[in-house]
Amino acid sequence: MDNLFTGLISSKTRIRLLVRFFFNPKTRSYLRELAKEFDVSTNSVREELNQLTKTDLLKSRKSGRQVLYMANQEHPLYPELKSMVSKVMGIDRVIDSIATRLGELERAYLIDDYAEGKDTGIIDLLLIGNIDQYHLNDLSRKTERYIKRKIRSLVLSRNEFEALVPKLEKRPRVLIWEANKKQA
Repeated sequence: MDNLFTGLISSKTRIRLLVRFFFNPKTRSYLRELAKEFDVSTNSVREELNQLTKTDLLKSRKSGRQVLYMANQEHPLYPELKSMVSKVMGIDRVIDSIATRLGELERAYLIDDYAEGKDTGIIDLLLIGNIDQYHLNDLSRKTERYIKRKIRSLVLSRNEFEALVPKLEKRPRVLIWEANKKQA
């Protein structure tokens, strides 16, 4: 993960934890789940979780025999860390470009892996509005080279989106942009 964080933080596990928890504040995870996802030992994840919990960046809650971790949204650095994570992932540039150049965007959602804070290298976007598909494809290709991630977009009209809402409720999603107010 060659990005802003690697110059500031030497632990790749800590970087992945920050991305996981600070991109989507609704993310909740257990130690073993994180170790499996990151393909590292539970001890290395536990050490980083303990450090982030000691500094109050993460909160933890006991759930049976397991401990559930989440971002501490009341921490004074939370807004800045959330913003930094979005910038590191390149989401801010993607949405700003789409919103200003491609027509009548009403809403933009990040869906699936990135909505869960998993940096898989493929950004799935759901765009609602009247979008110029040709320019979207061109912009996506240019942005992909810059952010070193693949962008997959699904463009729907408002009516198509409303018809799909029941299916989308089952998938992770984060509203990242809405007409007249930025979310990312």
